[in-house]
Amino acid sequence: MSDDLREAAFSAGPLLLRPWCRDDIPALVEAYRDPTMLDRLRDLITDEADAERWLRVQTEGRESGTRFSFAVVDTDLDGRPVGNVALKYPAPGSGSAEVGYWTAARARGRGLAPQAVEALTGWAFTAFADDGLRRLDLLHQVDNHASCRVAVKSGYAFAEILPTRPPWPLDGHRHVREADEGCPGRPSAGGRPVDRSFDRTVVQDPLEQPVIAPLTVDVQIARSHTDHLEAGLGEHPL
Repeated sequence: MSDDLREAAFSAGPLLLRPWCRDDIPALVEAYRDPTMLDRLRDLITDEADAERWLRVQTEGRESGTRFSFAVVDTDLDGRPVGNVALKYPAPGSGSAEVGYWTAARARGRGLAPQAVEALTGWAFTAFADDGLRRLDLLHQVDNHASCRVAVKSGYAFAEILPTRPPWPLDGHRHVREADEGCPGRPSAGGRPVDRSFDRTVVQDPLEQPVIAPLTVDVQIARSHTDHLEAGLGEHPL
């Protein structure tokens, strides 16, 4: 792993995205005390020991090149992390990876999530262009309307329903962003236009989502859905 990737950090407006460090442990413990976080995530942090274990996982992910987690710091606030965005790249050199995120309660409702996700997206496609990265997936449970809105605002078009898999009681949504995707309707890397009709419905009325027939999904994608949610990557937006 190159030092550039191991130490990667970048900015998006007032947001600084940087590697997590031990100084962030108090912010991590505080963030995971939030009832919404407790309800959405399985990988819980209740004390300093849990936080140190979580940090080790993130560090190991960077070293292996399979997971790049970034503390999201709002420089307009107090300099403490207000959330996490992550790139999950389980097969470096493959054409696809996943993005995910969570937020601290104190920073919600400020519209920071699309900025953070967009910044991570641009970094990922640039950093791994030579590895052939062409597609990013963003996953969330169907009842997480806020995550759905963030996905849309970040340019991730709705792709399909992922069927429920234990231990998750609900189906999931898969949103997709292609490397050469620009404005709505532009052909994706697969050569077909991006369908944003569902996206517009979500933006207009996120609590009245249209009924969509479940699609047959690849076993690997379905397994990725479960792994992604277990890792706590995409369950609560900034």
